[in-house]
Amino acid sequence: MTEKCGVVGVALEDRGAAHPCYYGLYALQHRGQESAGIVTHDGFQQHDHVEMGLVGEAFDEADIEALQGSTGVGHVRYPTAGSVDKACAQPFTVSFRSGSLALSHNGNLVNANEIRDELAAEGHAFTSDGDTEVIAHDLARNLLDADLVRAVKRTMERIHGSYALTVMHDETVLGVRDPQGNRPLCLGKLDDGYVLASESAAIDTLGGELIRDVKPGELVLLEPDGSGYDSYQLIEQPNTAHCFFEHVYFARPDSVIDDSLVYDTRRGLGARLWEESGVESDVVMPVPDSGRAFAAGYADAAAADLGDAPEFAEGLMKNRYVGRTFIMPSQDQREQAVRLKLNPIRSTVEGKSVTLIDDSIVRGTTSTQLVALLKEAGAEEVHLRIGAPPIIAPCYMGIDMASREELIAAGGDSEAVRAAVNADSLSYLSVDGVAEVLGESRTDLCLGCVTGEYPYDIDGETADREVKRPDIDGALADD
Repeated sequence: MTEKCGVVGVALEDRGAAHPCYYGLYALQHRGQESAGIVTHDGFQQHDHVEMGLVGEAFDEADIEALQGSTGVGHVRYPTAGSVDKACAQPFTVSFRSGSLALSHNGNLVNANEIRDELAAEGHAFTSDGDTEVIAHDLARNLLDADLVRAVKRTMERIHGSYALTVMHDETVLGVRDPQGNRPLCLGKLDDGYVLASESAAIDTLGGELIRDVKPGELVLLEPDGSGYDSYQLIEQPNTAHCFFEHVYFARPDSVIDDSLVYDTRRGLGARLWEESGVESDVVMPVPDSGRAFAAGYADAAAADLGDAPEFAEGLMKNRYVGRTFIMPSQDQREQAVRLKLNPIRSTVEGKSVTLIDDSIVRGTTSTQLVALLKEAGAEEVHLRIGAPPIIAPCYMGIDMASREELIAAGGDSEAVRAAVNADSLSYLSVDGVAEVLGESRTDLCLGCVTGEYPYDIDGETADREVKRPDIDGALADD
């Protein structure tokens, strides 16, 4: 499983936007490592720099200095729709009769091809196969005969899927969140302006103050001089579809998403995991880094119940200079990479029963290798506890996840998964447990990857609510 994308937008009083965008993207680097880009506006024209690679590789000081203007938007990308090349890197820019656009997108549209075909028939020329360009062209068309707010609303009523956008129309920066709030987006205040970002950690990095989350279906317009912002609730839905996996894995633990500190949520999920399926053992240890908060919450809950707390130990040491295992082209290489990345501390596990806690199991490769490593290091028992329900279906909303055929839990048999990874026991957190810890009803969460039912109208899949994608052949939405 790989990250989604990260977006940022800033509007400042009288200093350049490029450096704040750059630092904001650094804070969001965990959300995408394939490309990075910034577009600014100096009041007369756009300036852009978009390159493949990490933020630190994509920009040097000369690149930043060339990005003139006090408003800007930025993007870090991991491809979930479109090719892995510079043509799909963002922000995506377009110039047209009504001005210029730069658009950064986190999420994935379900009906991008339908809109692309319609726009292409009208003469729009596309340079990429990504869904972000579809949004940009549709918005540009609507801006030809509508003001900015109405144009955004028209586009929102045509696109179907998950999206958090930072957009710059000429020198005006705006943020848009899809009507079900699937992808996160928040608003912050700086000393001399305002910032929009995928996560509050980016606002913290800029020395700003989190104001609030952008509401599902809301448009936030930043004043170009950084003096304030306006808000427009353009679409309202009876239920949200917040991605629960932001809290489980993707977001930084120091971010606040939908009013919850991610670190506290993960500790709460760990405590609930003990409540549902705790097992007495000598040592509780996390899979670094994603399992750490879960394991801390699990161990504290165990101590409260048992009185005699199990040892909480960092029994797996991470080599931070090894690349990601998912980029390895073969299964054998992925398995070897796990051994390169994580090494057990023998004295911590030898002769002991170990509870190993991770956030999720996808293919099962990492879990199998870690159980084997701990047993080779002398662990007598390895009990695997997972801070999320079994992943049984792919994600269509912006997470690059394995296909059903590759998902080890897709068959729905936890005992078969336990045997496959060779753990002495295996338990997952329940779907209801996740919802209760998040303080949301199941009907307000996107749980497609763990239920196989989705909050959007996706071809060949079952919906978990009454939902229908827009009729693209119909007339434009009324204002």
